[in-house]
Amino acid sequence: MTYQYAYPHPAVTTDVAVFTLQNQQLQLLLVRRARAPYAGSWALPGGFLDIREDLEACARRELLEETGVSDLYIEQLYTFGHPERDPRERVISVTYYALVPSDRTRLHPGSDAADAAWFAIDDLPDLAFDHAAIIELARERLAAKTLYSTIIFQLMPETFTLSELQSVYEILRREQLDKRNFRKWILGLDRLEETGAKRRNGNHRPAKIYRVKNPGLIEYIR
Repeated sequence: MTYQYAYPHPAVTTDVAVFTLQNQQLQLLLVRRARAPYAGSWALPGGFLDIREDLEACARRELLEETGVSDLYIEQLYTFGHPERDPRERVISVTYYALVPSDRTRLHPGSDAADAAWFAIDDLPDLAFDHAAIIELARERLAAKTLYSTIIFQLMPETFTLSELQSVYEILRREQLDKRNFRKWILGLDRLEETGAKRRNGNHRPAKIYRVKNPGLIEYIR
């Protein structure tokens, strides 16, 4: 005999805030909804959890189906569950944020997404559901983690200069950092190695080019 619960079951979705860096700007991946509610509006990639599906697997599946983006760093963010957040029914969303280097950002919209595009984080369109609140929390979490982890390396291309890396930290923290202190701190983590090559930027002296040791590793700084 199948057990019958006395209480109605809410639906569960996953939504993903995917960040990258393009043209010295923090960019966010959005999809244009093809179906009601909010048909034609922009939203975070996401969708309903299958009954036998793991939460992170759902987030990755929906992201791939709607945008074509895969193989990226992803981490659970927060659970949003206001009773009125979705006009269809009671929907609880387990949200994630993800990071992808700019050289792996080619999009292939599909599934129930009419389009997919990158938007500058400070110039977003009107968003469906409560996705503006999700995005703000994801941005705050990402900025906070720059203070105690090496998560930012997940945004970097294969090679970069220290000035380029410092610029990423400044973009995420929304503040300028002292060049000397930043370089002493970042090199002291012993997570970077020189490639032996140099890059010239304008009339400045050629800068050393670095890469990350074990790029898939996220470490917490004590």
